Amino acid sequence: MGRRIPLTREQYVLGRHPDCDIVLESGAVSRQHAKASITSDGYLIEDLKSRNGTYVNGKLIQEITRLRDGDMVRICDIELVYYEDSEPPKLDIPIHESSGSSLGIMFVEDNEDDASARAVTAKLDVRGSQYGVQLSASAESKLAAILEIMKSLGKAVELDEVLPKVLDSLFTIFIQADRGFIILKDDSGHLSPRWTKTRRAGQEEMVRVSRTVLREVMQTKEAIISMDASSDQRFDGSQSVADFRIRSMIIAPLLDSDGEPIGAIQIDTAQQKGGFEQKDLEILIAVANQAGIAIENAQLHERMVQQRLVEQDLELARQVQLAFLPKQLPNIAGYSFFKYYNPAQQIGGDYFDFLDLDENRLAIVLADVVGHGVAAAMFMAKLSAETRFAFGSIVDPRKAMAHLNDRITALEAERFITMSAIVLDKATHRATIVIAGHMPPIMFAKDGVITEPGSEIGGPPLGIMSDIEFEAYETEILPGESLTMYTDGIFEAPNSRGEQYSITRVREGIQQANGDVRLAGEQLISSVRQHITGCEQEDDMCLVILGRNT
Repeated sequence: MGRRIPLTREQYVLGRHPDCDIVLESGAVSRQHAKASITSDGYLIEDLKSRNGTYVNGKLIQEITRLRDGDMVRICDIELVYYEDSEPPKLDIPIHESSGSSLGIMFVEDNEDDASARAVTAKLDVRGSQYGVQLSASAESKLAAILEIMKSLGKAVELDEVLPKVLDSLFTIFIQADRGFIILKDDSGHLSPRWTKTRRAGQEEMVRVSRTVLREVMQTKEAIISMDASSDQRFDGSQSVADFRIRSMIIAPLLDSDGEPIGAIQIDTAQQKGGFEQKDLEILIAVANQAGIAIENAQLHERMVQQRLVEQDLELARQVQLAFLPKQLPNIAGYSFFKYYNPAQQIGGDYFDFLDLDENRLAIVLADVVGHGVAAAMFMAKLSAETRFAFGSIVDPRKAMAHLNDRITALEAERFITMSAIVLDKATHRATIVIAGHMPPIMFAKDGVITEPGSEIGGPPLGIMSDIEFEAYETEILPGESLTMYTDGIFEAPNSRGEQYSITRVREGIQQANGDVRLAGEQLISSVRQHITGCEQEDDMCLVILGRNT
């Protein structure tokens, strides 16, 4: 927004592709959308058979078109203004189109300290009482305005449908109006032109609008009218009157259901006779009050639609993420397995996998990307691919972990990952354990003793520094013994009193299952869920258990 591009070459290709001369970052823009080229007659614009077309001054071009000074080129939702002078005027936010018109608006600051510049012909307070917004217009004008606006807005639910209907209703009521526009506050509180309307062709001019006037209207919640704007000192500094030859104008604030300002409406006329009168101010207030509620409802509807789209995207992302995780448990004679994965949000940063390395070896990996949500999930996807390559191509688990660490560190993503890996030899029943900043697995021994093999050889998390050497710990898994791998979302899960589930209860649950892998997993998850009843899950949970059958 606001970028200026000096045209110094013979040709420019405009489009979404990074190789274009002028890159337009919008999903609706074609990869190569349009081309501007210079001839002896000046610059020409040509549409490159784009999907959504190229418009010049609101008209879809079908052939090569000569650009004139001040022409507006619209490509999807992006507008560019072509100037032949070396110093084009400052352009603020472009305006949406309405009724075939496109009006560029520039906000300017007037001299707020000049007392004479604060004089207006009339004001009318539109602030609501504790019982809501109250109108001061006559019964006849209120009824006519409210019926008109209700008829126009009754079925409008989208903002881009509400805004033109508001202006259409105003142009029906005020037949002397030549131009109107709606200004709304954006999410950051700044004023942003959103829709315009002009009565006749040829009125699409670049004008300046006084930000000071609009701010005062919204802060005081007072509508103002100028019956002779050309001599009104209020508008001397803005040049809006001179630009459009305005003779009379009305500005009214738009208030939400709580009586708070969300924007403003301005209508004006260039006619020397038949300008606005005091009663018109009252009617505009009636319309503005109805329009403010309609706009607020439309904005709420837009947020609901956007939220629904986000939820749909997150659900799709969840399905994609689950595709990275194993759907089936390993089928190894003499062994049992259990798996559980539940992100705190729709997608998460915990990860586990079963990797068949060769006929005799199976790698069981479990990791936790710092944080959770979209960023952690994206990092998890990269981790999945790198883990498969590292452990699948490097025989020594220590070197595989070191290689994986170098790859993650090289990403410079400013995130780290804790990981625990067990490489099981099916023939010898020996397990090689390598740890990178993660909790060691919990081993249930045949005699009922709980140990944590590998607690002495743990290395740093992945992604902190490269060229790290990892150590390994080997142990034999006897019949009736098991190894449990888990993330901190299990034992750190807090209840309504803030009490964590604790690693002690995890160990006790495994011990009580007495080597039964499935029983240990189901009872542990059930116990954790019962612990956090009435609370939101704060972190991703992942649990993997392998055990040798008796």
